[in-house]
Amino acid sequence: MASPTESMPRGGRFGDMQLGQPSRTALATAYARAYHQVAAEPRIFTDPLAIRITGVSPDRLPDLARGVLREPADLALQRRRRMFLAARARFAEETVAAAVAAGTRQVVILGAGLDTFAYRNPHPQVRVFEVDHPNTQAWKRQRLAAAGIAIPPSLTFAPVDFESQTLASGLAASGFDRSRPCAFVWLGVVMYLTRETILDTARFVAGQAPPVQLVLDYLYPDSAAAPEQAAQQQARAGRVASIGEPWLSFFTAAEFAQLLREIGFDRVDDRSARTLVDGYLDSPELDAADGAFGPHVLRATRTE
Repeated sequence: MASPTESMPRGGRFGDMQLGQPSRTALATAYARAYHQVAAEPRIFTDPLAIRITGVSPDRLPDLARGVLREPADLALQRRRRMFLAARARFAEETVAAAVAAGTRQVVILGAGLDTFAYRNPHPQVRVFEVDHPNTQAWKRQRLAAAGIAIPPSLTFAPVDFESQTLASGLAASGFDRSRPCAFVWLGVVMYLTRETILDTARFVAGQAPPVQLVLDYLYPDSAAAPEQAAQQQARAGRVASIGEPWLSFFTAAEFAQLLREIGFDRVDDRSARTLVDGYLDSPELDAADGAFGPHVLRATRTE
């Protein structure tokens, strides 16, 4: 079995640079997260740096969030997607906060992109490692400088070029301690990787000194959806594939939980988009028809 370092794609959603630009899907996510801060919708997640780091004015965000992936002009669909992205970010940061309260002092963000947690980190005693392709990190540093966002001493960039490095060696070179507990955040990446790569990375995380937690999101297979929902997902899959970032892996909740337990995690908390979003609101926002299909977020824990 290949190690998580050997089987990682070359660049890809861990931060490939194309003609001096970051991953286009990661950029679309950053625009959507920023627009959530000003859109006329229930605020699930507040990020005071989300707009600044994009470097664009708020009035341009709706078109940019949709235009990067040539999304259809379906305002309701765009709203649901923004709210899910906000909810998954909040869930991840709540997981980190709980881990810190229990004594964890390391956080690793895999495929950090334009994530801003490290620059808003309310836990100065916690060291945050951002893992990405070196070129992506160089681009992010430029964006941070242009936005006037300071790099805190608690942040360590962990550049990893998967053509020549492993995840383990890249983190080790950055001072990461495998013998101490850690919370890993891995959002917006899993669906772009092969199953082998996903499981190898999960094994790497499970091998961390306990307690260790991993927060990630993934997609359900089309076969689990009603025809209309399956058609929407297939259309989006076609759009991301057309820009060179195809979806490669899908799971059901039961299947993913079993795989993670076989790897060594002893607890898996899995939530559908509808369950996650509605859990943060006073009234339901997502369609009842969404059910378990679509994006899910899970938290896998190894306690011993």
